Amino acid sequence: MVGVGSDKPGAYALERAIAAKVPTGVFPRDDFPDREARDLAMADWIESTGAELVALAGYMQLVTPTFVSRFRGRIVNVHPALLPSFPGLDAIGQALEHGVKVTGVTVHYVDEGTDTGPVISQRAVEIPANWDREELEEAIHAIEHEIYPEAIGMIARGEVRIADDAPRKVNVKRGK
Repeated sequence: MVGVGSDKPGAYALERAIAAKVPTGVFPRDDFPDREARDLAMADWIESTGAELVALAGYMQLVTPTFVSRFRGRIVNVHPALLPSFPGLDAIGQALEHGVKVTGVTVHYVDEGTDTGPVISQRAVEIPANWDREELEEAIHAIEHEIYPEAIGMIARGEVRIADDAPRKVNVKRGK
């Protein structure tokens, strides 16, 4: 089963989901006394959909350790940098500020840290000297739109799993 949840009631993803008759859930920060209560409500809703994978996109907040433990190994995120470089907020700004010549996109499992989960997939983006922030954001978003669905497809096909002997490592077995 699939569902689309958001902390932003007006999110375009919710509109698209409603149009496609996909179940939706909305969890605005101000509707809950704290993050733990909101994450509990989100987790209950996710479980009610029967979803087997939680794919974060545009969710600019940390999930609680309780949420992570409830879906351990089943939460993924896309990040606009080649982790472990530039974790957290404004990774694109961090890359530009540091003057790096290459940045990129990472799809990773979510753990209790900030962008510290095992890496599933990465793709580099070179930064020409004359690019401004908007040009880099466009390039990063284009790669995110390619690499995230690819990684989710690999997970769905059983081609990706966290290594039993090394929890920071992801084993990938590509189908033929």
